[in-house]
Amino acid sequence: MTILGDFGRRVLCVIGLALSGLLLGTGTHAAPAHGIAMYGQPALPPDFVSLPYANPDAPQGGEIVFGEAGGFDSLNPFILKGRAPAGLSALTVETLMGRSYAEPFTLYGLLAESVLAGAQREWVEFTLRPNARFADGAPVTIEDVIWSFETLGTQGHPRYLGSWKKVANTQQTGPRSVRFTFNEIDRELPLILGLRPILQKAQWAGRAFDVSSLEAPIGSGPYIVDRFEPGRSITYRKNPNWWGQDLAFNRGRHNFETIRYDYFGDASVIFEAFKSGALSSYRESSVAKWARNYDFPAIASGAILKSEVPHQRPSGINGLAFNTRRPLFFDWRVREALILAFNFEFINNTLNAGALPRIRSYFSNSALAMGQGPATGRVAAALAPFADSLLPDTFEGYVLPKSDGSEANRTNTRRAAALLREAGWQVTDGQLRDVSGRPFTFEVLLAQGADEAQSIVTIYAEALKRLGITVRVSTVDAAQYVERTNTYDFDMTPYVRALSLSPGNEQMLYWGHEGVTQPGSRNWMGIDSPAAEAMIARMLSADDQQDFIAAARALDRILTAGRYVIPFWYSDVSRLAHKRVLKFPGNLPIYGDWIGFQPDVWWYEE
Repeated sequence: MTILGDFGRRVLCVIGLALSGLLLGTGTHAAPAHGIAMYGQPALPPDFVSLPYANPDAPQGGEIVFGEAGGFDSLNPFILKGRAPAGLSALTVETLMGRSYAEPFTLYGLLAESVLAGAQREWVEFTLRPNARFADGAPVTIEDVIWSFETLGTQGHPRYLGSWKKVANTQQTGPRSVRFTFNEIDRELPLILGLRPILQKAQWAGRAFDVSSLEAPIGSGPYIVDRFEPGRSITYRKNPNWWGQDLAFNRGRHNFETIRYDYFGDASVIFEAFKSGALSSYRESSVAKWARNYDFPAIASGAILKSEVPHQRPSGINGLAFNTRRPLFFDWRVREALILAFNFEFINNTLNAGALPRIRSYFSNSALAMGQGPATGRVAAALAPFADSLLPDTFEGYVLPKSDGSEANRTNTRRAAALLREAGWQVTDGQLRDVSGRPFTFEVLLAQGADEAQSIVTIYAEALKRLGITVRVSTVDAAQYVERTNTYDFDMTPYVRALSLSPGNEQMLYWGHEGVTQPGSRNWMGIDSPAAEAMIARMLSADDQQDFIAAARALDRILTAGRYVIPFWYSDVSRLAHKRVLKFPGNLPIYGDWIGFQPDVWWYEE
């Protein structure tokens, strides 16, 4: 089953309306409002019935079962230590506001009944709903909100730290309202704080928050942890007393009675479990496998359906990340040589029958992409102050090398060898060595179950032998992989970052200077670029449509020309195989199969 229709036209219309809001003002509310948009005003009125991509009449009940690779050893998803199971935060804990994925970045009241922001968004005030309750029946209070923000910002995962540092003052302004005042102008901060998890202060009395444990947080969300076996399986059950069942924002969402995640050693076992009927849905990342491997009996009988879900979000980045903290990869010429040696056309033909396009930049497939050719206008002006520090091809427009598709890749291999010689490397007795005689050898770190990455790296390692480079491939379990990537203990590893239509504060977590040394950031590559940080700051302070887009495109140029990742491919559709009894609305969000889609708006129907 393929989902088609007027999706593309609807996407362009929604994005255009949202971006045009930049020209209509700051989005400031003269009075508390039911929602807040990054630019302009929310698309839905205060009396909306449901989110436009949810089915308010969806049946309730049934079960959906997913498969995950690896395991888990903690039930606290809000700290750096340990690995929490899938779904825990999203299903059991709520935020002050919830995101609509039918708009680039708009929030509507969830725990909060209203939001009010200052003229320049220098502060934001939330008012709680009087009936908001935790799973144990205790009311959600302003004290819980303030404690959650402070605790996450000081003891939680590093992803919460950056925004909390921008909060200058917290003030309770009424029995159910709280105001956060900021120490810098950042238009996104009110929305970021609206998406902070709200936890129950009383549960953590006398306990260390930042210590991993197998006690689940008490949340206010639609589900509670029903049962679990550490590292093997976890089941969430719909809370029959969930306070938010009848909110317009929640109508047609969270329809299953139970949601279960089973854990397996690797991805191939997950697929076999799906074929046997043990799992309800399987997300296929390989277009070749999508065409080749779905001929088993349940497909033929119609018990399992194949659905393609389109989207209009940026490609993001998916590839092999260089850890530039390692001296071996600090020189951009070395990174460029290794990108040249990566024979994308041959690998894509081998694994995908050549069907998937290459990721050309971090925001490709969207209006935020850097575009072809030299930088002009506002993009060039934004980059100009940093001209002396930018890598070659930032202004000109970096273009990934293309091969003739043959396995030999001779032209690009010769170019790679020349760059390596220029960087001080010479082949001696078949081994590439530096001036002191040290061989060019490095490790590629993989997680168990990363079958596609393993196939890619196997082909790539053979190609690097032609340059005299030796590659060691290390496959570790999920816990080791998380520990090593959190502490940047790797040379090269697969790296995936999905990017939205409204990039903002999270970009600093991905590419900011603090991540060079601070454990647990998303800056696995060790990017240390004042120019990139300046573009992010410009995006956050932009109140003009063209300036925002220009800053995003300039950031895209800096990251792409940085040669920090060897990009793979992307798809503008998601491929989901699922049991026939699982349904989803035909009115898709612009983000497609992304956060908030499965299982949020799916339902079970015989």
